[in-house]
Amino acid sequence: MADFLLELLTEEIPARMQPAAAAQLKERFEALLANVGLSAERLETHATPRRLALLAYGIPDSSAPLSEERRGPRADAPAAAIAGFLGSTGMAREQLEERETDKGRFLFATIRRPGQPAADLLAGRMPAMLAGFAWPKSMRWEDTGFRWVRPLRSVVAILDREIVPFDVAGLASGRLTHGHRIMGGREPFEIVSAATHRDQLRATFVILSADERAAIIREKAAAAAAAVGLTLVADEALVAENAGLTEWPVPLLGRFDPAFLTVPPELLALTMKVNQKYFACLDRDGKLAPAFVCIANLEAPDGGKAIVAGNERVLAARLSDARFFWEQDLKVPLEEQAAKLSGILFHEKLGTMADKVERVAKLARWLVETYPAQFPGATPDLVERAARLCKADLVTGTVGEFPELQGIIGGHLARAQGEPPEVVEALRQHYAPVPEGAVPVAVALVDRIDTLARFFAADLKPTGSRDPFALRRAALAILDMLVEGQLRLRLNGLFAAAATTEAGELLGFLADRLKVQQREAGVRHDLIDAVFALGGEDDLVRLLARVMALQAFVETEAGANLLAGFKRAANILKAEERKDGPHDGPVAPALLMAPAERELDTALEAAQAAVEAAVAAEDFTAAMQTLAALRPLVDRFFNEVTVNAADPALRRNRLALLAKLRDTANLVADFSRIEG
Repeated sequence: MADFLLELLTEEIPARMQPAAAAQLKERFEALLANVGLSAERLETHATPRRLALLAYGIPDSSAPLSEERRGPRADAPAAAIAGFLGSTGMAREQLEERETDKGRFLFATIRRPGQPAADLLAGRMPAMLAGFAWPKSMRWEDTGFRWVRPLRSVVAILDREIVPFDVAGLASGRLTHGHRIMGGREPFEIVSAATHRDQLRATFVILSADERAAIIREKAAAAAAAVGLTLVADEALVAENAGLTEWPVPLLGRFDPAFLTVPPELLALTMKVNQKYFACLDRDGKLAPAFVCIANLEAPDGGKAIVAGNERVLAARLSDARFFWEQDLKVPLEEQAAKLSGILFHEKLGTMADKVERVAKLARWLVETYPAQFPGATPDLVERAARLCKADLVTGTVGEFPELQGIIGGHLARAQGEPPEVVEALRQHYAPVPEGAVPVAVALVDRIDTLARFFAADLKPTGSRDPFALRRAALAILDMLVEGQLRLRLNGLFAAAATTEAGELLGFLADRLKVQQREAGVRHDLIDAVFALGGEDDLVRLLARVMALQAFVETEAGANLLAGFKRAANILKAEERKDGPHDGPVAPALLMAPAERELDTALEAAQAAVEAAVAAEDFTAAMQTLAALRPLVDRFFNEVTVNAADPALRRNRLALLAKLRDTANLVADFSRIEG
């Protein structure tokens, strides 16, 4: 067994492309091995800013020998036919085997090909593997037309300690590579083998593993902040990005002028992250501190003082730009900003953003006027004010420069301009998945409902995997707010108030999203279908409460048995109603001959009233318990009574009794839709 190393030294690979490139290199090499009849016990791929590396452990010295059997002509065929077969196989007549078949006696040749050396197989196919590499963006820089993300500088290909020779991009493979661009020296050095590769790179200040670089950044950046009494703001995306920017990461603490702290902290932190790849720090009170941690790519002789000073100068300029945008926006009242929304198109079929704000303001006011108990403390005036300002920050210079801060900047501007705290929070949380507080929830909920309703009314609905307007996400946000806030709203009325005629379709769309949302909570989708199928239920909080009680019921032994009885009744009715129409007329007591059917009818009379009362009181557990009490009577009925009696009158009456049983069950759910 041998170990193989491939290292591709290149100019800087963008950090965002490195994980996918490492994964693709592994996939392509696995395919190459499979195509040539080789395998590896273990594969590793690594990416740094300057290199892609693959290490394959436990490759056989050669591919497995191949054996192919060919059937030739009949044993008594003309000499010319046999000679042709011998020529095609390269064998002599005495090497052929004669064998009886169901069609006669034929000649067979067994052709054995020895395995090929692994080094030859790799050398022959490596150029094609690399030529087919897919990058989001690539370039050509030499005459062969080879494309790569950045120019290749060297190729190391070693099987055990021997070079695997091939040419790619005008370079011959070998064992020479370079270490760290600055600390590793200018001269190349030779890689001995796959086993020594990692340690040889480390000796020249290159950490091959991205996970190890990330761990160093995570640990030492936090330590640098803690050393001066600060807490690093954790950001795994920023950790991964810096790991992709450095081969020898060295976290360094820097400072910025505390005067910048008059700017919203989110704006400062985002400027540091997006523009400079710096980590923000918090003080002991959890507030943004005038400090940052940057990740250098070398250990400087002065301990990083010059690097920190340079980064502080660059950051000061960036923060000055952010402060300029913020101070300019402070000068303009939010009402004036909101007026500019008439110049922003929401959608060609749905008008401008100002039109949307007007709809949301009116609907939000209607919502809290109609359901005051669901939004305690949210007065119509407060909600309407928040709704009219909720999109105003979209036209600010700050959000134009930093779109990620929409809503957050609106909240800061509202606070600075003296808006009520409820309005401030509504603007700040406007794009949050689940806002907190009556006013923020009312405005955010209505905004999503308007989006959903208007796009459906304009026939711009999601189809298959296409959802260009993120309506499924809007639906999930609506459900999250309703369920987590336990908001008791009649959605059909709300959709009607949103001026749409698509209420039924919208409710079905939300029900489908509800199944997706509740799947993670362990709620069965068929039970949601069973309750929703009854119709008339547009209070999703109540619907879920009924579903939860139903699930607890059907998962018991008594519930499962009763479910089987209800389904049996429904199936009999379905079959018989195809023949002679509905059997939902009243049950005639005089025709109840068997004790089992009389007892069931009496029990159903009481059960119907009890279930109706329990459902009206939203005591769904009590409704299920009432149904559960019917189980022995249903079992006895089916054991002792023949439904399709010879007497037509008895048959009709017993079918009516089964319809009564079905209708009693349907007071809770459509049991025919429940699986199992």
